[in-house]
Amino acid sequence: MSRKKVNTRKRSKKKGKYRSNFEGDFAATLSVPFEYESQKITYVVPRTYTPDFVFEKKDGSFMYVETKGVLDVRSRTTLLHAKKCNPEIDIRIVFQRGSNTISKISATTYLEWARKNGFPCAEKRMPSEWKKELK
Repeated sequence: MSRKKVNTRKRSKKKGKYRSNFEGDFAATLSVPFEYESQKITYVVPRTYTPDFVFEKKDGSFMYVETKGVLDVRSRTTLLHAKKCNPEIDIRIVFQRGSNTISKISATTYLEWARKNGFPCAEKRMPSEWKKELK
């Protein structure tokens, strides 16, 4: 592991390469080699996701359909984590109104967000193509 040398003598109130003044001040007190934010540690927070509807598909797998009137930050986060931790499952979303934007300051619609993040999606009703996949 290579070590990045950091100037330990200069004590500045400016953030510089640190995220906060406190981190910069702390680094200035060190007299040993160190790395700053050079590694990432992955962790998983144990959570569960309960999809609204579960359908068995012809191939024996399952299709999970989430119905959403409001796609708030918590819902988006839950869906993304569930998908990331279970990439093999088929989660789809049916929006009450897919043209709604994800926030007041964003132009991204619910449908755009879902497609961008790899979720098959529809508005109001389950598409007939989805139904054809079911037992």
